[in-house]
Amino acid sequence: MPSPTLFTAALTAALAFAVPPAGAVAADAAGTTRDSAYAVSAETADPSAGATTWTLEPASADGPDGRVSLRHVIDPGSIVEDHVTVTNFSAEPAVFALYASDGVISPTGDFDLLPPGAMPVDGGSWISIGAVEGATPRDGGLALELPAGGSATVPLTITVPEDALPGDHPAGVVAELTQDDGGAVRLTSRVGVRAHLRVAGDVVASLQPDEVSATWIPSWNPFAPGSVEVTFSITNDGNVRLGADSAVSLTGPFGLAPAEATTTSREVLPRQEMLTTVTVPAWPLVLGTGSVDLAPLVVGEDEITAPAAASASFTVWTIPWVQLALIILLVGGFLLLRLARRRSAARVQARIDAAVAAARTTEQQAVAAN
Repeated sequence: MPSPTLFTAALTAALAFAVPPAGAVAADAAGTTRDSAYAVSAETADPSAGATTWTLEPASADGPDGRVSLRHVIDPGSIVEDHVTVTNFSAEPAVFALYASDGVISPTGDFDLLPPGAMPVDGGSWISIGAVEGATPRDGGLALELPAGGSATVPLTITVPEDALPGDHPAGVVAELTQDDGGAVRLTSRVGVRAHLRVAGDVVASLQPDEVSATWIPSWNPFAPGSVEVTFSITNDGNVRLGADSAVSLTGPFGLAPAEATTTSREVLPRQEMLTTVTVPAWPLVLGTGSVDLAPLVVGEDEITAPAAASASFTVWTIPWVQLALIILLVGGFLLLRLARRRSAARVQARIDAAVAAARTTEQQAVAAN
């Protein structure tokens, strides 16, 4: 059973979809399942079956070469050769499926590939998995059985179409271990190497905030601020990946009670968008006016110039419902108390008047008797 340290390193590397230059990061399949549509690492359901630990690394024809990813700038219609090495560190033989797919960004902001079974239509479809002795073709890739401690270097051919658009076409290659638990559930674990594929040509870097909406969330404490939840899409309408620092600002009428909240998106891929939500503290001043300001960031080792900042404005009703309810309760209580006092005073006055009238009647009767 691999050590917890190795497993932690493996899971971190898998989720980042990159392999450090040292090349010793592995995927470990053991324990309980962690598989999902966006995960790139999972665990088998039966620890007693043993653990399978493996790596996938960028390589030359001679083996791992210390690169973190596959990075190429390619002309349309060109072909590039590259390699990856898969290594089985386990004490038992294992079969791995190798294939390529398109890059996406998961809802958590991490780089990932399309879910298993989804067909690539962009950069992933350009990568062909080459033949390896003892391997068999499988769904656009190959199935490769490795003995305990064995490794194999797999050739890749990247063929760029003549009509490929300039810019980034994110992709990756994965080594997938699929295990059948004997029932209807199949648990899939995969680790991968990212492929930064850029087609030569005019680079257009652009990020825009779109579809901004704001929702007022009052506080049940009438003496504390509420919050405004601002949701917006960061749309990459250029052809290269970018990160973004997002600042959401909000003020009440006449600039009262300004507030701001920030967030950072590590990466938004070209021709894709990322849904982002930011919560800003706000006082209930009836109407709030705000803006979403994006400051694009260059990602990693990309050699581009970050575009100018972009912004979008919004308004939101911040009705002080709790405070109004408190005022209604206070005013209503005051009016009820005042009405009760008036009624009490009227009853006392009525008794006084009745007593005075009775006394006068008695006095008049006494005078008449005399």
